[in-house]
Amino acid sequence: MKILIDPNDREFLKRLHRMGAGTVQDICDELEVTATAVRQRLTRLQEQQLVSRDLVREGRGRPHHVYRLTERAIRELGENYADLAMILWREIFSIEEAEVRNRLLGRVKNSLIEHYSSVIGNGSLAERMEGLKQAMLQRGHDVEIDSTGSLPILRENNCPYHELASFDHSICELEQMVFKEVLGSDIELTLCCLDGHSCCEFEASGTKESVAT
Repeated sequence: MKILIDPNDREFLKRLHRMGAGTVQDICDELEVTATAVRQRLTRLQEQQLVSRDLVREGRGRPHHVYRLTERAIRELGENYADLAMILWREIFSIEEAEVRNRLLGRVKNSLIEHYSSVIGNGSLAERMEGLKQAMLQRGHDVEIDSTGSLPILRENNCPYHELASFDHSICELEQMVFKEVLGSDIELTLCCLDGHSCCEFEASGTKESVAT
């Protein structure tokens, strides 16, 4: 499961990773912060399984704890596919044969549908939308559901494909088609970050009975 890492925590992890490992005092000296602040952050990152603590015994001195990144943290810090995604998307649209290009885009869409469908399962529209939200949260997306109206709205507080969408708006249409297939309901993109809004909103259509849990 991918987790959301606070930007300050991410920078802390990067600095600790460059150190290799360190005691609380080592980290204090490196970051020029108090021991209390370091301990609080280390405790939180240990709970997230991003930092490990090892007891080290050296010579006749008192044993001490050394902190280092876990494999999970190293993997999380290294997973940034934005550049690769942009390159691949540009390459797809550089294909001159429309049939080949559309076939590739269809495969991308079907792969996304298959992924989300496999973890969402069946149920009412509201239940499927909740499952979609949870699946997107696991992929690191900041999403929520607004159920205050008669129809549920899936809100993306940060666009998962902002750079791609800035290059080609059709990624938004692709995402809309994926949500439509996964949720089994017509979906309308009512707000979009590219239009100056602070979020993207996908509103499902249907009767009140179809969205009831």
